[in-house]
Amino acid sequence: MNPRVPDDFPRDVTPASLSGAQPKLAGRLIEGKFVAGQTDDERYERWDVCEDLAQQLVAKARKDAAKYPQHSCEVTLQRIRRAIEVKGWISVVETDWLMERLRTLLDW
Repeated sequence: MNPRVPDDFPRDVTPASLSGAQPKLAGRLIEGKFVAGQTDDERYERWDVCEDLAQQLVAKARKDAAKYPQHSCEVTLQRIRRAIEVKGWISVVETDWLMERLRTLLDW
């Protein structure tokens, strides 16, 4: 595992859905080996995307909080979450992690 990926970052464990009567294991051939699930490099790439997005959203959250001072920190974070979900850039579990990371970065 890449040591830079935090332990709390989710690992994609969603099994592939394959039709048919016989049990099947979805895998990919990578460098001559069948691999099921997410590789460490793929997990690192997903974390890198989420971390970058969290860093970018710090300024957006502060701007939104300043524009709507009547909103609590939670309301601001909910507004940001909805905007992220509409885009469909990251999975639900990645969004959960990102929101916790954003809360930490903002010290909220």
